[in-house]
Amino acid sequence: MVKETKFYDLLEVPPNASEADLKKAYRKKALRLHPDKGGDPEVFKEVTHAYQVLSDPEKRSIYDARGEAGLSEQGGMGGMDPQDLFSQLFGGGFFGGGSGRSQGPRKTKDLVHRVSVSLEDLYKGKTTKLSLTRNIICVKCKGKGGKEGAVRQCGVCGGRGIKITMRQMGPMIQQIQSGCDECSGTGEVINQKDRCGTCKGKKVLSDKKLLEVHIDKGMKGGETIQFRGESDQSPTAEPGDVIIVIEEKPHERFTRKDNDLIIEVDIDLLTALAGGQFAIKHLDERALLVKIEPGEVVKHGDVKVIHGQGMPSRRHHEPGDMFVKLNVKFPEHMDPGVIHLLEQALPPRQPLEKFPKNTVIEEVHLADVDHHTRHNMSDDAMDEDHEEPRVQCANQ
Repeated sequence: MVKETKFYDLLEVPPNASEADLKKAYRKKALRLHPDKGGDPEVFKEVTHAYQVLSDPEKRSIYDARGEAGLSEQGGMGGMDPQDLFSQLFGGGFFGGGSGRSQGPRKTKDLVHRVSVSLEDLYKGKTTKLSLTRNIICVKCKGKGGKEGAVRQCGVCGGRGIKITMRQMGPMIQQIQSGCDECSGTGEVINQKDRCGTCKGKKVLSDKKLLEVHIDKGMKGGETIQFRGESDQSPTAEPGDVIIVIEEKPHERFTRKDNDLIIEVDIDLLTALAGGQFAIKHLDERALLVKIEPGEVVKHGDVKVIHGQGMPSRRHHEPGDMFVKLNVKFPEHMDPGVIHLLEQALPPRQPLEKFPKNTVIEEVHLADVDHHTRHNMSDDAMDEDHEEPRVQCANQ
């Protein structure tokens, strides 16, 4: 009966897996978790260590019987560098197509920053500056952390940077993994007197970097701008990238859909019936003057389109369109003395419905609904109809 299954679980194999099964499982996981493919270096290190133990018959026997505690007692917790083991087992050619360690150097983690940008800036384009803090290699010790030869492998964790402790809770044994206190999780130790006076043995220093971010016309929320090699520096890895993620701020007037713009405009009843003009302030220094021809009746909720006045396109030469939803505003009051003029201009009133002779006709009056009643009616209407109304944009 196997005492612990953590290493088997890391490789996703059963405790009775053959040597061929172990190698196949490690190959699959290592290719997916390798730092050069964006995987977590610590997880990659753990998976590689698990394979290193289980692929050795003697170490596997000790692990099956006594777990990691048994390996520690036997001095079997150390091992070669995960990158070296990976290259030794598989030739290191999975990422570069050649032999040897051609998969390229390890990289530090990318730094991701989010920048909120207004729709105006996305329409016109903008250049902004971003200040970030990153680690750079100590100039004084050149990333060594101290005097020549002062750095040595931590004897407590064997250079892994982590330690495993076992805790018995009744019949169960709990395994706890934590950072090594001796080396602060670095896997290396330097005597206090030999440490670099500038970086205090950390090998890197905090530094502020000012980046100039160019936001192109037509960029969208979620798009990224990449600065290669501007992330944290490390003496054991190439610097990663700084990635700027664009976040589009909501606009008070326009709604964006891909490269199209949607806006709602209120017009008066006279303009809707008899024609007129209204203006739309664009996202740059322009205003669009829109004319409604006399005789063109605009209905409340009509959607019109202005071609070529949407967002600029980054990939194509043609810009998007601007869709305009027209809301007709009715007057609050009407002078009874001019109603006859409306009767001359508008179609006649719809005749009353005819009822049977035995129907009692009762005359009533309409009154305004108070705010509380109107609110309750709106809630009831929403409960009955769960689907949101859709507005179809028709090209006119």
